[in-house]
Amino acid sequence: MLTSSKLCRILELTSPVSSVSKDVIELIGVITECFPNTTFQVRITSEEAKDHTLLCHLAGRMRVNKVRILPGDRVRVEMTPYDLQKGRIVYRFRTDDPAGFPAPSRPAVPLPPVAPSGAKEGPPTPLPSEAPSGAKLGPTTP
Repeated sequence: MLTSSKLCRILELTSPVSSVSKDVIELIGVITECFPNTTFQVRITSEEAKDHTLLCHLAGRMRVNKVRILPGDRVRVEMTPYDLQKGRIVYRFRTDDPAGFPAPSRPAVPLPPVAPSGAKEGPPTPLPSEAPSGAKLGPTTP
């Protein structure tokens, strides 16, 4: 028979609501060397741990999306306070962003069509696929 203390312990183990604390340290670094199995050597450039070297693996989301990383790329690294020699690469910064921050996402706004220079103004001529039904296209032969 289950006592109330054992029942509470079982509920704690099987409870779907669990608070997982995310105790990670986020740093920015540069890839210095590539190893097999998406493992990289990263030199930290953040002020918190300047010139510290980590052995990092690629995060699962980056593996699924097939993000390519090469030596010299700037990356964001997460590491736990329990093992200060290993980390996880969670983001690769764009090469065209000199500050090292992700580019802001902009909504796609369609641009108005631009007529080529020298084109006459007026209504556009319909394409054959846009012709009204019943209209005959091309020369007719009896």
